[in-house]
Amino acid sequence: MTEESAGAGAAAEVEDAARAGLASQLWMMARALWASPVRNALFTLGATIFVVVAVTAYGQIRLNRWNTPFYDALSRREPGEFLKQLGVFAIIAGTLLVLNVAQKWLGEMLKLKLRQGLVHDLIEDWMLPRRAFRLAHAGSIGVNPDQRMHEDARHLTELSADLAIGLLQASILLVAFVGVLWSLSSSFSARIAGRAFAIPGYMVWAAVVYAGSASLLSYWAGRNLIGRNAERYAREATLRFSLVRVNEHIDAISLAGGESDEARRLELDLAQVLVAMRALVRGLTQLTWVTAGYGWFTIVAPILAAAPLYFAGELSFGGLMMAAGAFNQVQSSLRWFVDNFSTIADWRATLLRVASFRRAVITCDMLHRVESRIALLEGPPGRISIERLEIASQAGCTLLRERSIELKAGERVLVLGEHGVGKTLLFRAFAGLWPWGAGHIVRPQGETILYVPRMPYMPPGTLREVLAYPLAVESFEPAAFGHALERLGLERLAQALDAARDWDQALSADEQQALAFVRVVLHAPPWVIFDDVLGSLDGQTLEHAIDVLASELKSTGVIHIGSTRTRDDLFPRVLHLIKDPAARKLPGERSLGRAAWQAG
Repeated sequence: MTEESAGAGAAAEVEDAARAGLASQLWMMARALWASPVRNALFTLGATIFVVVAVTAYGQIRLNRWNTPFYDALSRREPGEFLKQLGVFAIIAGTLLVLNVAQKWLGEMLKLKLRQGLVHDLIEDWMLPRRAFRLAHAGSIGVNPDQRMHEDARHLTELSADLAIGLLQASILLVAFVGVLWSLSSSFSARIAGRAFAIPGYMVWAAVVYAGSASLLSYWAGRNLIGRNAERYAREATLRFSLVRVNEHIDAISLAGGESDEARRLELDLAQVLVAMRALVRGLTQLTWVTAGYGWFTIVAPILAAAPLYFAGELSFGGLMMAAGAFNQVQSSLRWFVDNFSTIADWRATLLRVASFRRAVITCDMLHRVESRIALLEGPPGRISIERLEIASQAGCTLLRERSIELKAGERVLVLGEHGVGKTLLFRAFAGLWPWGAGHIVRPQGETILYVPRMPYMPPGTLREVLAYPLAVESFEPAAFGHALERLGLERLAQALDAARDWDQALSADEQQALAFVRVVLHAPPWVIFDDVLGSLDGQTLEHAIDVLASELKSTGVIHIGSTRTRDDLFPRVLHLIKDPAARKLPGERSLGRAAWQAG
């Protein structure tokens, strides 16, 4: 994927994901957590947090009431009462400190469990057979799945926990302190033009108007932050992907002297990140004018609101401080949206990315639903048959010239195709990875087919585990590993069978390809399909591989897909792969991205 197409895909994803409503995204995440193994732990933590927040709110009410006797003692210059109230404060504050620490611990545990549940769900769905592969070919939505499941999922769960606890706390404090504020101003009346007008709960309405105006202005100033945050995260993911790609291919880049060209590409990706960040900075600056302005005015707003009651003689100085404290609690609860608007926008953008990825994961099997599928059927053992096979792709249609084919057990077949004709597509179609096209493939029921790609996968672990993959080491005789290595001329590795290394780094490309044949010898399957593996071997390794196929694996059925003829005595039967660019095609990447949101 080029930088230009990656950038266009990121922008398209933001546009497509924005079509889905917040409610559907939240419902999708809720279903994921409901089905997770941490569901009970989440319920327990949530209930405990509710109790702790409620008790904390009660403590804050007691602390607010403490203002009246404390400040009245100060105003009357009563040292004894002053010291007594300091003792009361120490008890209340100490209790609140314990509750604050407990709430912090519970909040962090909630983040941990949320992340465990969400990432477990994403990985479980992503790692279903064939699904990760199909998602990777579903357009920009399938790019950088590691970013979605690692960084985005972590950020989403942390923001969700913080915002949920904050909203719960604000709601409980609002309910608690509205009653306090109402009782303090229940009998307030204003005189206008010589007439008295009763305004029951005057300070409550003042707090509502104050916080409501701040919320409306904050929404107006920061409404574009959601899209800007989503754009930034998409651009950041593209840059990270480019950096990883360069690091993985640094040998080839250095040998070709391509550092300056790669630096130019990275600079282009960085420039896109900076453009998105500048837009975000402008939005945050605009929002800060509102939030900071209200924040400074809040210093005097409670006193101004309570001043009419104080000057009317309805409140003592201690009562004034109590009223100001209650007003602050109410308007602070009502201003929760204002104070957290930038965080909410960040959370919303992250939710959009995670929800769009999860939707794509669980619906990618329905992509191209207007396309016909290659039928993968099971037939009698000892036989593979292929009828009128056509493989659809964005570049055209790949098909076998021979329209009806039947292979018997132990038969050796070479499938020849020119470069660019789609040999790997045929390999993936045999394996069931690429289902789009027409015709059918009948595979032998109950018989294992080993699929060998051009470059074998080297999982982390010991060399013995690498060779046994995906089966357990115990599935094979201990001596079989050394024998298989010896047959491919790799007996020197027998001493390292139980050594754990990064084998894809420790071994050369030729040795890794030779290990692919070691696996074949070890597993001894009834059928094996190669994706142009013999064409990448030479010298002694090639001779060892041909000798193994001709002797130890002589009863194994072999299909080798390649671009050149090898040994005619090894592959007496030849099939031909051709391409028709004007025939069956798949829709472009943009359509695939939209399909992820429209499916299901």
